[in-house]
Amino acid sequence: MYHHPTRKSVGYFAAVRLRDGQFLFRRETGRFNGETFWEFLKVFREASAVSGRRVVAISDNAQYHRSKLHLQWRNQQAPQFRLDFLPPYSPDLNPIERVWKLTRRLCLHNRYFGFLDGVVAAVEERFADWTKPNDPLRRLCAIT
Repeated sequence: MYHHPTRKSVGYFAAVRLRDGQFLFRRETGRFNGETFWEFLKVFREASAVSGRRVVAISDNAQYHRSKLHLQWRNQQAPQFRLDFLPPYSPDLNPIERVWKLTRRLCLHNRYFGFLDGVVAAVEERFADWTKPNDPLRRLCAIT
């Protein structure tokens, strides 16, 4: 994504644990790449691990999700932890896309932020509520 040199932005890696709706996020102020995604994957794996259960993370086909940088690590984690990829051009199948839409509606729509810090505060206040198992994200992600 191209930004004017003076335009600042912030992005987040995030996942919803489908068994209980718990939300995990990591703010990324730098570039989204294989290295930063790998750091998030390690945290997600640790937070999601349950003895005797396999963790399957659903991901879209962003280039950094398929990075060779973390391929060996992902292979070493199998079968307890696996990254499954959605078909190309199918963001509607990814539960996290629903979370992004809700976040924009609840935190950002029709609001003026003079500074990026205001955006971060609004978003992370909402995210803090979702870091505990919760019904809104369970319902949103169609978890039964």
